[in-house]
Amino acid sequence: MFTSVDDVSARLAETGYLASPAVATTVFLADRLGKPLLVEGPAGVGKTELAKAVAEVAQARLVRLQCYEGVDESRALYEWNHAKQLLRISAGRDETWDEARTDIFSEEFLLPRPLLTAIRGDEPKVLLIDETDKADVEVEGLLLEVLSDFQVTVPELGTITASRRPFVVLTSNASRELSEALRRRCLFLHIGFPEEELERRIVRLRVPGLDEALAKSVVRVVGALRAMDLRKVPSVAETIDWARTLLALGADHLDETVVRDSLGVLLKHQDDILKAGAKLDLDAV
Repeated sequence: MFTSVDDVSARLAETGYLASPAVATTVFLADRLGKPLLVEGPAGVGKTELAKAVAEVAQARLVRLQCYEGVDESRALYEWNHAKQLLRISAGRDETWDEARTDIFSEEFLLPRPLLTAIRGDEPKVLLIDETDKADVEVEGLLLEVLSDFQVTVPELGTITASRRPFVVLTSNASRELSEALRRRCLFLHIGFPEEELERRIVRLRVPGLDEALAKSVVRVVGALRAMDLRKVPSVAETIDWARTLLALGADHLDETVVRDSLGVLLKHQDDILKAGAKLDLDAV
């Protein structure tokens, strides 16, 4: 997909994703080496958006597996269309079981889920395994087969091997430690909060109506909030939301009234809002 690290940066920027040199380098290597990319970092720093941007750049289909506690093989890999199978069995009452079984366990009755969908077919795909750390440990065993050999075994149909490997992005908020076996199969990338200059560029790109001076003020205030001992510091996504809020309010500069009235866009806990209201010094930022 990419010819160089600079090519990654330039083409991602065309989609509205401004990548740091570390991000661009790791994406280039993941593409060149054909390795899955494990992206860790706090919520809202652009992990999921990175996969979406790569899919857009590659004109590839984005296949997303959203992980959560209790997600299992049938939700991640495949399941059989039981209702359709029952109808087929009912329609062929004179058939023997062996005749019916050959038919009902065929492609027509298979419901592919994200992992199987990603390795079938020849079209380019980006497989996003989002919030991997929220899935149960048992799901990692399933991922190992897929990410090692890019193949899936369906007992009734045999082994399905990818004819064209997808670009794979796994994201994690590090709420639990992922297994070493899974990490070994991936290139690792940590995305933290961006440097002030990069975040200002991101805000200006995503909120084009915001002037330069206000964008600088927004980023500095958010940086001051991140330096506080809060339950949940504002993410890049919330910085962008706040910039859009200020634009909607018609604010051309930051003052105590505007900041106090809109802190709920940045902070999601009342005790954080109270702490920030008491400690934040606009003159200092």
